[in-house]
Amino acid sequence: MTNEHRANENHLLRVLPDAEWARLVVHLILVDVPMAQVIYESGESVKNVYFPTTSVVSMLHLMHDGTPAEIAIVGNEGLVGIALFMGGETMPNIAIVQSAGQAYRLDARILKEEFDRAGLVQRLLLRYTQALITQMAQTVVCNQYHSMDQQMCRWLLLSLDRLPLNEQKMTAARIANMLGVPGAAVIEAAMRLQDAGLVRCTGNHVEVLDRPGLEKRACECYGVVKREFARLLPDVQGDMKVRPGSVSSSLICA
Repeated sequence: MTNEHRANENHLLRVLPDAEWARLVVHLILVDVPMAQVIYESGESVKNVYFPTTSVVSMLHLMHDGTPAEIAIVGNEGLVGIALFMGGETMPNIAIVQSAGQAYRLDARILKEEFDRAGLVQRLLLRYTQALITQMAQTVVCNQYHSMDQQMCRWLLLSLDRLPLNEQKMTAARIANMLGVPGAAVIEAAMRLQDAGLVRCTGNHVEVLDRPGLEKRACECYGVVKREFARLLPDVQGDMKVRPGSVSSSLICA
C-alpha cells in the first residue's frame, strides 16, 4: 500500500489540498504505537504531532493523587498535539495510546509552518480543534450527570467510531481508569449491556452486537459530539479538492 493510500486512513490528511499535501507527505513517517505508549507527558513540549490511522489515543488529566481521568479521545478523525498551533507549545495533559495501531508522525516545525501560512490547513485545524473542545466539554457533562451505563455507551461509541473493527480490546480496569470510576462499576455496566444483547464481553474484548441499540441507550452526549464534528468539517471539505481514493461525506465513520 502506498504512503498516500495509508495516509487516506486519517481524515485530516485525506482532505488536504494537493499543494499542502505535497509539502507534508515527504515528512510523514508511519509509526507503530503500542497500547499504553505515552505520546506526551503533561507539560512536555510538542516536538511531533501524530495523525492516527488505526490507533486511538486518550487524552488524560492526572489528579494530584495520580488518578487519571479521560477528557477526550483522538483517532483517525484528527491529530494529537493541538497545543502546537494553539500557542501553548506544551501539552497540559497526558496523551496515551488506548488502542494499539499505527499513526503518522510529523515534525512539529513542519506543521507549524503550514499552519502559519493562514490558508485552508489553518482553517481545517481550527475547526477540528473546536470539535475536539466540544468533545472535552461534553465528557465533563456526561461524567457529572449521566449514569454509568450511559457513560460506557458514549465511550464505546466514540471509540468504535475511530477504530477499523467493531470491537474494543480493553480490560474493565483500563476502561475504569479512562472514565475515572471504580472497576466494579464498569464491570456491572458491561454486564447490564450484555444482558440487554447490546455487547458481548469475552476476556479483554468488548464486542458491540447492536450498534443502533447502543446509540439508543446512550445519553445525548454522544450525539452532540458526533453532530459537531460532522457540522464543522464538511464546510472545510467543500473548499478542498479531496485526493483520489478518499471520501468527503462525513468525518465520523462507524
